[in-house]
Amino acid sequence: MDALPVFVQELLEGKIDFEGQKQVEQTTKVVLTALTILSFIVGFVLQSLRVTFAVFGSGTVLLLLVVIPQWPMYNRNPVKWLPAKEKEKVKSK
Repeated sequence: MDALPVFVQELLEGKIDFEGQKQVEQTTKVVLTALTILSFIVGFVLQSLRVTFAVFGSGTVLLLLVVIPQWPMYNRNPVKWLPAKEKEKVKSK
């Protein structure tokens, strides 16, 4: 029972590295551009705005399922931080 809250907390924490952020941004740009073109063409051919928005909306929901969760593929290059320096104590006069 105790592992469930930790799992949920880790899932919601959202740790991805800088390369993962770059990959998410690039994927989002490409997919949204392709969805726009595809939905326009399908809607134009079928002469239906409803179809246009349905194709774009469903594609956007699928895209959100791919880019929002912190999938392990977005944390392949974790940042290695330098160790913390100890602060010097300043003597007050």
